[in-house]
Amino acid sequence: MKHLALFIALLLLCLITYSANALNIDTGKTKSVFTAIEHPPIYPGGDGNFGRDVVKNLKYPEVAKLIGINGRIVVSFIVDKDGKMTDITPVNCIGAGCESEAVKAMQSLKIWQPGIQKGKPVRVQYSIPINFAINKGKVKLSDLRSSHYGFLFKLNDSLYTIDEAQNILGKSFQSDRVEIAEPFYNIDSDPKFFMPDKKEVYVIKLKG
Repeated sequence: MKHLALFIALLLLCLITYSANALNIDTGKTKSVFTAIEHPPIYPGGDGNFGRDVVKNLKYPEVAKLIGINGRIVVSFIVDKDGKMTDITPVNCIGAGCESEAVKAMQSLKIWQPGIQKGKPVRVQYSIPINFAINKGKVKLSDLRSSHYGFLFKLNDSLYTIDEAQNILGKSFQSDRVEIAEPFYNIDSDPKFFMPDKKEVYVIKLKG
């Protein structure tokens, strides 16, 4: 029940909007892309359905829920001449798998009615913000230890195991201190940082 309430809170707090402003045509070797045209693309059911479908498809990554990741990801995409969405790309990063989940949510959307310029379908580029918001509050290190994921901490530009970090942080920290959480791939680092029994290992960088 607790996790269900958390997921519902996510749906209520996600904000999805999109807009197109100035005309921008690329006449180089790549295909022309517009950001404003005579007849913009139309999502099935209109703008409201677009937002609802993004929220419906969006999943809050397990690691992001564990450590209380909050933030806004801007996703760029193109509505192609056939109405399909292509080039779906996160512009920024907040970590813990939020970027990939935002892209997956967009990839699951319906086909648009394509944009029309001078009587012909054209490619139109959009950027939308997707908010990941969760009121986590206190994050207990014991909960991180017992999860399927491994965690390291980057504090003052130094890397610490969770046990070492506890000597500095205490038994918990506030989720709003999390700056980013990124997968740990450094195979050349100290063996103490490797946790083969864990699904994945993340480095949590805290503010301050």
